[in-house]
Amino acid sequence: MSQSGGLWALAASWLIYAAIHSVMASDRVKQAVATRCGACMRGYRLFYNVLAVGLLPVPLWLTYGLPGEPLWHWQGVLAWLANAAALAAILGFLYSLKFYDGLSFLGVRQLAGRAPPGAADEPLCISPLHRWVRHPWYSLALVVLWTRDMNAPLLVTAVMISGYFVLGSRLEERKLVATYGQAYRRYMQAVPGLLPRPWRHLDAIEAARIKAASRSPQ
Repeated sequence: MSQSGGLWALAASWLIYAAIHSVMASDRVKQAVATRCGACMRGYRLFYNVLAVGLLPVPLWLTYGLPGEPLWHWQGVLAWLANAAALAAILGFLYSLKFYDGLSFLGVRQLAGRAPPGAADEPLCISPLHRWVRHPWYSLALVVLWTRDMNAPLLVTAVMISGYFVLGSRLEERKLVATYGQAYRRYMQAVPGLLPRPWRHLDAIEAARIKAASRSPQ
């Protein structure tokens, strides 16, 4: 396979991954599964996560298996700054985990028959990181992604993942608007989606107000 052919195959593998991931996360598919096999929904979240991990080897193998000359390489002070930013992003992700129900996120709690309340029954989650960006995990992943040394396959992967984060965040927010109504629209106006801007953030008091308002979506 030529280098250009390999890069096209890499891009296609990420497109297929994103398409399957998005379709499986859609309300239409979830409703179809619930209609045909209501009991299956207990394991749906876990299956979704296992599938998401199981589909990664192909694009990752292409990313790191295809040859490619370096496009850029962080050196000196820039290398220190890039690695420091990546480390801060990883620490930020670990810090954010305390604000999530990990067993529910993985789907283990649902499989055990101890499903948490539905999203409509829960207030909007606005953790400290959510006060700066609406999708902190995506933002932190982008920092790690773009602070690495790059060759052509890594650049294709970075572009494809970044594009999916942009599209995926918009699809996700359609559901959040439908669930939380005006409260989420107010949140969107106050906080940027992926790239933090110091002049656009919520203080703790305003975040609490929006969270309280989300209990009664309009």
